[in-house]
Amino acid sequence: MIASDLSTPLRQITVSMTSSYPTGSPITEQQFPLLFATRDPEGHKGTFGSVGILGGSSGMTGAVILAGRAALKSGAGKTYLALTQTPMPVAYDSLNPELMLHDAKTLIEKAASMDAWVAGCGLGLAPAALHLLRLLLSARAERPLVLDADALNALAQGDISNTWGPGLVVLTPHPTEAARLLQTDTETIQSDRPDAAQKLAQRYRAWVVLKGARTIVCAPDGVWHVNTTGNVGLATGGTGDVLSGLLGSLLAQGMPAEQAIPGAVWLHGAAADALVAQGRGPIGLTAGELPDAIRDLRNRVSFK
Repeated sequence: MIASDLSTPLRQITVSMTSSYPTGSPITEQQFPLLFATRDPEGHKGTFGSVGILGGSSGMTGAVILAGRAALKSGAGKTYLALTQTPMPVAYDSLNPELMLHDAKTLIEKAASMDAWVAGCGLGLAPAALHLLRLLLSARAERPLVLDADALNALAQGDISNTWGPGLVVLTPHPTEAARLLQTDTETIQSDRPDAAQKLAQRYRAWVVLKGARTIVCAPDGVWHVNTTGNVGLATGGTGDVLSGLLGSLLAQGMPAEQAIPGAVWLHGAAADALVAQGRGPIGLTAGELPDAIRDLRNRVSFK
């Protein structure tokens, strides 16, 4: 057993995934000790970061709520949802009223007060939604940004560009979204997933999480690793939204990208594996079950 360091302050633990682990190697728990580090007992909600999540077009409110629940239950101090619908369809999440719901324009005006942003979960491609996405790109003030779903489609279509300025960006495409971004087809992406991830990282100067069986995580410098957690239970609507919320949450909590990004991918898959081990999948496993399983795993004080 390798125990978490119970005495070292959270932000002082560093492990560089790109320098310590050879390219193409599997992602392992040892690469992200911050994921299991004990929290500062004097910490408060401001200590653990604020994450903003833009999305939730008509008929897709659940996507942004799933992302928000994942951010909340993976440890973000404060989670804000920026809904693109006007008027907002709901005033609060009855299951997790801790989530703070706002109309998107109002929250984007305070973009610099967030520690990280997620955009795209149920965003839609309506002109008003794309306008809000462009506002966020210009207002994010170098905050880490996770782009998923319709934000990636907007990028592929040229509705937004990768002139998003300094600050960490994470792209989270599934194979078909990756094909659109690289102007090719899904079969080509799947024939050489590491190469596709590297091309995306180079073209967009971003971290890339190429989703699917054995998700590829690629750094902007082209160093890539493969995830081995997860199962077919994740092949259901909403699990990608959960992953995006988890990524934004860990980045908002101040984890370096080398730990936060592979750590989120590993933890997302490990949560699905834990649910299957409990007999709650893979058939019928739902995205809404993942945040609680993620919370359980993060609260372990040691790991093998």
